[in-house]
This record gives sequence, structure tokens and C-alpha cells, in this order.
Amino acid sequence: MSEPVFLAVKVSALRAGYGRKEVLHGIDLSVDVSQTYGLIGLNGAGKTTLVKTVLGLKEPISGDVAVFGRSSRNADVRLDVAYLPERFDPPWFLSGGEFIDFAVSLYGRQVSREDKTRFCEALSLDAAVLSQRVQTYSKGMRQKLGLIATVLTGCKILILDEPMSGLDPLARSLVKSMLIDVRQEGRTILLSSHILSDMDEICDFVSVVHQGDCLFTGTPAAMRESTGEESLEKAFLNVIGHVPRVLGKVA
Repeated sequence: MSEPVFLAVKVSALRAGYGRKEVLHGIDLSVDVSQTYGLIGLNGAGKTTLVKTVLGLKEPISGDVAVFGRSSRNADVRLDVAYLPERFDPPWFLSGGEFIDFAVSLYGRQVSREDKTRFCEALSLDAAVLSQRVQTYSKGMRQKLGLIATVLTGCKILILDEPMSGLDPLARSLVKSMLIDVRQEGRTILLSSHILSDMDEICDFVSVVHQGDCLFTGTPAAMRESTGEESLEKAFLNVIGHVPRVLGKVA
């Protein structure tokens, strides 16, 4: 008898908030295994609340979140999930290499110096900086370190909040290539980003979260086609009902 096949992440009628303020109003989401799934929305739309609930860090008001068929509230589920927050600030007293060792040890793993070097090279980060304290790193270097550590955990699901933050165009291109490789390994990626051209390029599916509701779910191409827009950015603005203001001439 074959084993049941579960979605990587299944969110059902999720309502969540802070105190008396409800932020999410019945969100439904289905993320397949080996899929790159993007969350698109303005600041304050509810994306971070959704991510925290998926991670089991926030108790929902109602609804369910399942990771590979198990409730996200189960502590053992977190061994399958690695998370890179938007404001990634590793302990300043650790070297880059020590931070990677610490991060992967949380999942019972070890990584070789060769693997660290290989992933640094993939993101055009000089592996020599791994011996330096992270307090000497630039924002872009810290972001690359966080991405490398997250991928090296070997987790089946990677949740990335604004992974391109602080990266120049070359680094963004290298990160996208790395994420495509990760997906081809059979792992699942759930990410949010305000750089919609990147989302259009690497995401299999996207959901638009706006004011706590999900207004669209589908492929980036379907979103562009349904709105008649050429870019995902303009399609997003169309979906949320934003009409750009036309500025008059400066007097």
C-alpha cells in the first residue's frame, strides 16, 4: 500500500491577528512539494503574520496550517523547515563559519569546509570572510551568509522573507540561480519579496495578500494574462485596485 501524498504546506481558512485586531481573514493556501511559491503584498498586508503562523510561532484564531500533513503546532514539524527572516542579524561575536555551523547544528547536521566554500563561490562571496566576525560584514554579505546557512540546513522547506534585500543585481542573479537549483533538488520554497520581476522569474505560483485577504492565486503568467498587464508589478497593482495618480506639471 502506497504512503499518502501530502502538500508541503496547506493553509485552510486561517484567521490570525494580534490582540483584538484580526490581520488574516480566512486565508487558504496550497503549496506543492518541490514548488517555489511567492507571497506578494504591500507592507502590512499580513504576509509576515502568515509566515509566523506557518512556522508555528503564532497561534491562529481559527483555521489550520499543516506541513507535510502534520499540524504546524507540532514541534517536530520545525525540523523540516528553515527560515530566513527579513531582518537577518546574526550574532556579531561569531565568525561567518561559526554561524553556519551553529545554524545547521540546530537540525542535527554538519557541513564540511568544502561545502561552505562551494556555496560562497556560488554567491560570489569570498570564502576567506568566513573566518571573520560577522560584525565586519556589509548588509549584502550578511544576507548572503543567511541564505547559505539556510540552504545548508538541508531542510525540505525553506521560508525566505525578502531574500534579495540588500543585494546588488549580480548577487540577485546568483541567488535566483541557487534557488532554482534548490527546487530542482526536490525542496520547497515559500518566499516573499517586493521585487516582483524576481518573483515572476522564479515562482511557480504566487498569491496576492492584501489587507488580510487572498485576492489572487495562480501562476505569474496567469496573473499577467488575467489583468492584461505585461509586467507582474502592474498586474499586482491591478489586482489590489490601485490606480496610479497622474502628476501635473511642476509650477
